Amino acid sequence: MAKKKIYVVWFGNPAGIFDSWKKCQLSIKGVKGAQYKSFETFAEAKKAYNKEYADYKGKGAKKKTLSATALAKIGNPNLYSLSVDAASSGNPGVMEYRGVDTQTKKQLFHQGPFQQGTNNVGEFLALVHGLAFLKQQKNDRILYTDSRIAMGWVKKKRCNTKLKQSAKNKSLFELITRAENWLKKNTYSTKIVKWETKAWGEIPADFGRK
Repeated sequence: MAKKKIYVVWFGNPAGIFDSWKKCQLSIKGVKGAQYKSFETFAEAKKAYNKEYADYKGKGAKKKTLSATALAKIGNPNLYSLSVDAASSGNPGVMEYRGVDTQTKKQLFHQGPFQQGTNNVGEFLALVHGLAFLKQQKNDRILYTDSRIAMGWVKKKRCNTKLKQSAKNKSLFELITRAENWLKKNTYSTKIVKWETKAWGEIPADFGRK
């Protein structure tokens, strides 16, 4: 009997982690450029989902390593910054997010746990929380995230999640609405920068559950 595989869909409708090929197929059906891959265990799938498709694309799903030239070009992270991240046990599952001082790793804010959330929603909320926090503090630090999806959602001022609202995650959706309204009503000068995981390792705000 073939061993059951776990499927990660980075770009689909919806994205997520699925425990069968049938569910994976439904997620990627009709999605041009869908990004997905199978894994042997849920732990491996969860780790992959929190990273980028490019890290696993190709034969053997071997993570790409950066050359010395590429590393030199990227340089070192700006330690005068705020780093944010989220973690979700399942998709949907129990989700939380936080922001830390990049240099000291001191936690500056934390929200959750929320029931029936997703990692992408958490990353989005963490970014907006970070923007509001820095604006309130009149702080000129840059803001790091390891999620390009969240960066895109913030730019569009909309949490483009496929997550369905329920009685259990009602408070989470209220927070999403607040975050979207904040983006629409406020301006900010904070620079949002992609954390270069390949060069620098896990973002300081990482929850260490991979």
